[in-house]
Amino acid sequence: MKIAVDAMGGDYAPAQVVEGAVEAASVDHIPVILVGDEKAIKQELARYPTNSRVEIRHASEVVGMDEYPATAIRRKVDSSIVVAANLVLAGEAQAIVSVGNTGAAMAVALLKFGRIQGIDRPAICVLLPTINGKAILIDAGANVDCSVENLIQFAIMGKEYAEQVLKLPNPRIGLLSIGEEPTKGNEVTKATNARLRATAGLNFIGNVEGKDIFRGVADVVVCDGFDGNMVLKVSEGMAEFVLTSLKQEIERGIVSKIGALLAMPALKRAKSKLDYAEYGGAPLLGVNGVCVIGHGRSNGRAIRNAIRAAAKAVENNVVGCISTALQQRGLARRGDDQSGARIQHCEQAEFCAEETALPNQPPNVRDNY
Repeated sequence: MKIAVDAMGGDYAPAQVVEGAVEAASVDHIPVILVGDEKAIKQELARYPTNSRVEIRHASEVVGMDEYPATAIRRKVDSSIVVAANLVLAGEAQAIVSVGNTGAAMAVALLKFGRIQGIDRPAICVLLPTINGKAILIDAGANVDCSVENLIQFAIMGKEYAEQVLKLPNPRIGLLSIGEEPTKGNEVTKATNARLRATAGLNFIGNVEGKDIFRGVADVVVCDGFDGNMVLKVSEGMAEFVLTSLKQEIERGIVSKIGALLAMPALKRAKSKLDYAEYGGAPLLGVNGVCVIGHGRSNGRAIRNAIRAAAKAVENNVVGCISTALQQRGLARRGDDQSGARIQHCEQAEFCAEETALPNQPPNVRDNY
């Protein structure tokens, strides 16, 4: 197994990307192919001992963070993210990891890998800390507007990821809403609640509110990408606020500093739970391949954990398990075209509601989504 890593994506590329890749290769024994400017990558690799598990594949172009994804990947065929995906298609790698332009990563995964049969729209699956472990939030920003069918598919994909990667038997599935009662929420949420209750094989516990996510009430929290991304961004802001406030209070006096020193091990453990780097990256579930997307400001530790997340998804055959689950439920529709998908406009981490097809592409690519 090899993981193709976009070495040029992110705010701190290639230095932090190379650092994380070297750690994944040397400590976790995961073979990595760093894709990007060969000269720049070699300069960073020179800081570390030679490792046979790290390879380089040259790519002469980079998709910038502010570029329009569909246009960029069409014009920059030798960009690091496109070359990384082509390595998977050629069988030279089994997954891609990128912390660069999120829209470009999703667009490339859709076009190169296609969708799993029965999945209309792929979704971003993120891990959030809870009082008693971790919870999955799906979708975290790929789809602003969702239908009932989309949310049902998200629930199935979240269940499979929780079982196969997190090793949670019969995970509890909750639907994010403004109240616990089935009658609470908009029309799509209420209809989805009814459908999930009627769907066999899902441990659906009903609606969950935002406050329930971090309490660990559900193992999988299902929502559209608009709500999911709002939850994610508010959570990041709150975590930063709590840590900053705690630091300010500790520095106010000698007594609080002494108390903090005594409590340092506990404080470090609490901080690690709130640190995005601990969770690495978010898998894009629903594409017919493994693609893990990380935060643009990812440091070396976050890169390493993103690579580990990709390796776990490959090892546990998440794509195959989702496909099998859909087939068993009769949701894998024959005739689904897997060669491509319609690309949605992406602004940083989120797809906008407006969708635009790639021009100058075969009809099956333009019209499929």
